[in-house]
Amino acid sequence: MSQTEATVLLTHAVGLHARPSVKLTKLAKAFQSTIAISASADGPWIDAKSIVKVMGAKVPQGATLHFRASGEDADDAVAALIRLVEGDFDEAATNAVGD
Repeated sequence: MSQTEATVLLTHAVGLHARPSVKLTKLAKAFQSTIAISASADGPWIDAKSIVKVMGAKVPQGATLHFRASGEDADDAVAALIRLVEGDFDEAATNAVGD
């Protein structure tokens, strides 16, 4: 079983609010691994697959998100979640279509 940890800067304008939280938890649920996130290396760690907990964390723009995952696909899960955050939760693509 693999265990992976990584960090990424949260640059999204509203931080980890409704839409970004939904996208993050939906992506996390696509993996078998146990995945947790935190706004601090020391925790508290929350289940990345729980929309209520992720939205409740109210992580602001400019915070560093810490990811940790354990399981068969932990490396892929963390890499995918980092790409999602770095890509601003695909918001630019969504907004371009709606304009």
